[in-house]
Amino acid sequence: MSVEEFLELATEGVPYVGLLGCRVERLARGEIDIRLPWQDLLRRPGGTVCGPAMMALADIALYGVVLSLVGRVPLAVTTDLNIHFLRKPAPGDLLARGRLIRAGRTLVVGEVSIAPPDEPRPVAHAVGTYILPAG
Repeated sequence: MSVEEFLELATEGVPYVGLLGCRVERLARGEIDIRLPWQDLLRRPGGTVCGPAMMALADIALYGVVLSLVGRVPLAVTTDLNIHFLRKPAPGDLLARGRLIRAGRTLVVGEVSIAPPDEPRPVAHAVGTYILPAG
């Protein structure tokens, strides 16, 4: 699946992807790097990126990991998403790096590390599971 195909499917099925302005920087089989550009809409008191935006970024990244494996399957959906907020990010872009942990016949498990683009230490880490439709 190309970056363009993924973004088309993601924004059709989940319109808030377009509102967040996510940009895919790399998409390979079982891996994705996706940037969440900073916008004031994401700010919360204390001058940081809000947790719900980081959780959405993690879910979008996992969706990319799944679709990179199975292709155009719009009804692949999240069944579990667990996120740990590790430290407070400063206002600015965030980069999510998603990767496959395990792909089975009906379930795909992946993880996402979220950090500012030029920092090695993550601000959040998520693990999630997607279920694939029967057939």
